[in-house]
Amino acid sequence: MNDIFSKSEIIEENKKIRKLQLLVDFAMVYIAQAATTLDECHRVVDGVRKFAYNLFPDKKETFELIYTPRFRRLIAEKFRLD
Repeated sequence: MNDIFSKSEIIEENKKIRKLQLLVDFAMVYIAQAATTLDECHRVVDGVRKFAYNLFPDKKETFELIYTPRFRRLIAEKFRLD
C-alpha cells in the first residue's frame, strides 16, 4: 500500500482520470465527425477544459500540456488551418 495515498483515494483518482479520458475521447470524435463550425469546436474544447479544471483544479497546466495540443491538431486538420 502506498504510504502517501489510501487505496480509496487512488481508486477515486483513477475514476476521475477515466471520466476525463472518456469525455476527451468523445469530444475528439464529435469534433472530427460532426458538422460543426470552428466556433462550436472551440466551445466543445472549452467545456472539456472546464470539466477537467473542476476535476483536477491543481492540474490545469497538465491539461494544457497534454490535451490542448491534441485538440489544436484535430481542429487544424478539420478546418485545414496552418
